[in-house]
Amino acid sequence: MKLNAPETWSPPTETVERDALQLGRVPVPRWRDYPFWQAPKHPMAISRVEVLETRTGKRRFNPLWLAWLGKTLPPLETLWLKDCQRFALEHWYCLSQQRLDWTQPQCRSVQARERWSDLMPWLGGQLWLAREDGSDHPLPWQSPQDALSPGRVAQAFATILVAIGAPACAPRRRGQAPGRATGQQPFPRTR
Repeated sequence: MKLNAPETWSPPTETVERDALQLGRVPVPRWRDYPFWQAPKHPMAISRVEVLETRTGKRRFNPLWLAWLGKTLPPLETLWLKDCQRFALEHWYCLSQQRLDWTQPQCRSVQARERWSDLMPWLGGQLWLAREDGSDHPLPWQSPQDALSPGRVAQAFATILVAIGAPACAPRRRGQAPGRATGQQPFPRTR
């Protein structure tokens, strides 16, 4: 079975078709007991979620292929909802990596990386709580928004911090840092 060649597909074991309010008609076929070429002794179930007719007709969705290894399969009636939740997760990961610099710091230890990753949901919660306090200051190419998205709240967060104040001390002026002591060498970074 080649996923990109419909002529190689056998008839599905079961099929469910749902009519979503915003998406339109969504058929979900499932094929059971397909061997995976790297693990032929562990059969898997393959499902395909595809939005056929959208309500607005403006957006085309690519089909989503799902593979399941395990004894208990998720019910096919609710499996297509996972496709709807996927978009929110993808947007969250993009926001975390690009705006909140999730992958930016080069931490020296696994514990530091885990602590940094543990901060990401807290930062998302802060953006969610601050959405009412921020005012929209769109960039020249952005259109104004009434309900701010998390990215727009992050963009307006500087004005929120100015309004509430920061618990940190004022930064030192440039050129007055004590620096390292004479002869001090930093330890090489452990890899």
